[in-house]
Amino acid sequence: MDIDSASSVVLQALTQATSQDTAVLKPAEEQLRQWETQPGFYSVLLNIFNNHMLDVNVRWLAVLYFKNGIDRYWRRVAPHALSEEEKTSLRAGLITNFNEPVNQIATQIAVLIAKVARLDCPRQWPELIPVLLESVKGQDGLQQHRALLTFYHVTKTLASKRLAQDKRLFQDLASGIYSFACSLWSHHTDCFLQQIYARDEPTALSSLERTLLSLKVLRKLTVHGFQEPQQNMEVMGFLNAVFERLKEFLECCRQVGPESTCREKLEKTIILYTKVLLDFLEYHPCAFIPLIQRSLEFAVSYVFTPAGEGVAFERFIVQCMNLIKMIVKNEAYKPAKNVEDSKPESLEAHKIKTAFFTHPTLTEIGRRLVSHYFLLTEEELTMWEEDPESFAVEETGGDSWKYSLRPCTEVLFLDIFHNYSQTLTPVLLEMVENLQGPTNVEDPVQLLMKDAVYNAVGLAAYELFDSVDFDQWFKNQLLGELQVSHHRYKLIRRRVIWLIGQWISVKFKSVLRPLLYEVILSLMQDPDLVVRIETATTLKLTVDDFEFRTEQFLPYLESIFGLLFHLLQQVTECDTKMQVLHVISCVIERVNIQIRPYVGCLVQYLPLLWKQSEEHNMLRCAILTTLIHLVQGLGAESKNLYPFLLPVIQLSTDVSQPPHVYLLEDGLELWLVTLENSPAVTPELLRIFQNMSALLELSSENLRTCFQIVNAYIYLSASEFLQNYGESLCQSFSDLLKDITNEGQVQVLKVVEIALKVSPILGSHMFQPLLPAVFRGIVDGERYPVVMSTYLGIMGRILLQNSSFFSSLLSKMASECRQEMDQLLGSVIEMWVDRMDNITQPERRKLSALALVSLLPSDNSCMLMSHFEEPKLSDDEEPPTEQDKRKKLLALEDPVHSVSLQHFVYEKLKAQQGLMGDQGFGVLMETVDTVLVRQLQEFLQNL
Repeated sequence: MDIDSASSVVLQALTQATSQDTAVLKPAEEQLRQWETQPGFYSVLLNIFNNHMLDVNVRWLAVLYFKNGIDRYWRRVAPHALSEEEKTSLRAGLITNFNEPVNQIATQIAVLIAKVARLDCPRQWPELIPVLLESVKGQDGLQQHRALLTFYHVTKTLASKRLAQDKRLFQDLASGIYSFACSLWSHHTDCFLQQIYARDEPTALSSLERTLLSLKVLRKLTVHGFQEPQQNMEVMGFLNAVFERLKEFLECCRQVGPESTCREKLEKTIILYTKVLLDFLEYHPCAFIPLIQRSLEFAVSYVFTPAGEGVAFERFIVQCMNLIKMIVKNEAYKPAKNVEDSKPESLEAHKIKTAFFTHPTLTEIGRRLVSHYFLLTEEELTMWEEDPESFAVEETGGDSWKYSLRPCTEVLFLDIFHNYSQTLTPVLLEMVENLQGPTNVEDPVQLLMKDAVYNAVGLAAYELFDSVDFDQWFKNQLLGELQVSHHRYKLIRRRVIWLIGQWISVKFKSVLRPLLYEVILSLMQDPDLVVRIETATTLKLTVDDFEFRTEQFLPYLESIFGLLFHLLQQVTECDTKMQVLHVISCVIERVNIQIRPYVGCLVQYLPLLWKQSEEHNMLRCAILTTLIHLVQGLGAESKNLYPFLLPVIQLSTDVSQPPHVYLLEDGLELWLVTLENSPAVTPELLRIFQNMSALLELSSENLRTCFQIVNAYIYLSASEFLQNYGESLCQSFSDLLKDITNEGQVQVLKVVEIALKVSPILGSHMFQPLLPAVFRGIVDGERYPVVMSTYLGIMGRILLQNSSFFSSLLSKMASECRQEMDQLLGSVIEMWVDRMDNITQPERRKLSALALVSLLPSDNSCMLMSHFEEPKLSDDEEPPTEQDKRKKLLALEDPVHSVSLQHFVYEKLKAQQGLMGDQGFGVLMETVDTVLVRQLQEFLQNL
């Protein structure tokens, strides 16, 4: 592509590619795609985006095409790779000047240069860093900023490389430029501070932007540029200076106020300083030891003393708490159980921590966390009143919740409590003691304090196991709290039922469960929605618990389930409906068939909810989970759900439908339990199997469930199923077996084995194309024992239950192998007997024995079944599914279970003796090993 003549053509195509008219846009995009591999195309793009006179959108698009080209064609080994000559020219052109006037384009160009640097710097592009450093020193403000922006992106990209050689190169770079980077940061920081105190905010903002960029560079160099940073005085000097700079910038926040134009960037810079410390602690915990004392003093001062008042903003507090948490939890700072085995640096760090976390310090931190940071804020209380569902979801871990101060506070409390429980347990128990008895509803401060203290007791439940008699507390104090019905006391009702949920699996006697169910029943009717949602969550924790007893819950089941359903209808937010559905699912799962009388309303409502949730795939996942447990609870009665259930399965498992990405796993599980509980096959149930071919092609982690679904169809109605889908299924299996693990191969073969067991004639016919490979596997002595065992199971079924087909298969294989049939059969028997030890399942071992003995023309009774009885179940056992019953009935007809091996062997030997005569049979038996003859006589002696 000639650059001069092509420029106007490419410019026109780029201009058209920015059009809103698809008729203009699409052809332009196609033309640009064709040019991507043309020599000179990227040189034209470089000229276009460097021409500041052109339209911004066109230049932006030129940068994006250039950037994408680096990913695809810059590497030497890439198809249609750029020539070395063009790449040299492009590298030079990229750093000719740093004067891009548009911020967004400047950032994209910086990223683009960094991408090239990742591949070429320093070997093919040694001049990049020197040019950047020289430009950063320049006096031109725009050039200085753009060069610094590029310097940051290049540093960030090179620091991210993880190969040992690349790390060494970055360390060489860091040692060479660290002093300059430090002086650059220091210079811009000083300029900013002078300008901000002089009230020159526009100039200060420009300096702050440079401070931020130079600090970003230093962060990467400091964290990733040194193998042993503690030995570098400049690095440790910079890290110590961070604390002073943080104090100065925090003071600036106080001075400029929240309305300042600098405020947002100022807070960003403060957070970046804390990230420097946190990253350094994460990557170099031993090198951080000299900074532990100062870090703790700094963080605790701003978070737990008046020093932070009016200065510390929420995200800064979160970062300080993270710093304390990482120091407290760090394994490198803990001595070994045997102190003599500890590393010196671990002992030193532990000594510093112990000296800092004195009893008074820990007491103050513990009290302050609970009495200040655990208190519900005005904003949270307003949300409770105005948007109770959002409040309930956030409090239980919604997306926005995890980025807020509260979870960080609670995690820090738990970590400190776990590490210093001996000191903090008495502190917390004293706070509980001071709040005994109902709190005055007219005293909002005390109500909030009790909420906070109870929150702490719930979070620390495991740590307080030996210190709190929760059963007594529940009976003597908490029950009374729950009975206070005043609307302001909803704070405590909600917190107490949450608290019980936290303790239920820690320390709560089974005998108290009925009393708890009475409480849950009452609170599910509480006038406050948040209390009802929290009660539902505690109910889930209760029925999920190991100590749950169905018989204790059954008297309350109808009422509680009805209230849960009412709550599900009442809430409107997607997340809340999911939350309530999970509770309903859990209850159905635990009580199983006992739920049948009470699900009518839910069954009628779910189709409506499914329709309403068309745009909410995660809610639909929750509905699928509920349906899974509902089908299991209803058993054969689930057939009444088919008009709704089968279209849901159809949609969820159709890989041509976009929602399958979210719904497939649960949809397959629902499909399986529907089949397992189906009393009989229906045309609609058969029709869904059309989805399976594409699912098997995916070969995903859901393949095992797909095989289980196929097996369930075979058990349900082998004849109809195999006649409709046997041929396509066999083809899918043939394709799968070409590229599958041994475990996957076994799963495929087990399906074939089950088909032969349920329907020997039809199964042999439908899976005939797969059987020669099984035969060859036996003759060749398949090395993988589980595969060999499955081969023998398949061949045993054919030999025992479809002998004529076995004869035709033997004839075909003999012809293919150019052997006599008797000779090939002898090879099969020899290998079969040799590999009997591969067969570990008693059923398969007996099958092999019956199959081999059946070759005579002329059995062990432990697996005989004479009749089928419905098993008697204990309360904790699940009733059999319809598929379990089908398997039992099939087993009654299965020779493996219905024929005595002892009698079978005896009759076959008698027939052989009759055929050969006594003399001939005697001669035959003399050729058999004497040990085997003795074992055979012992086996038959009781007949």
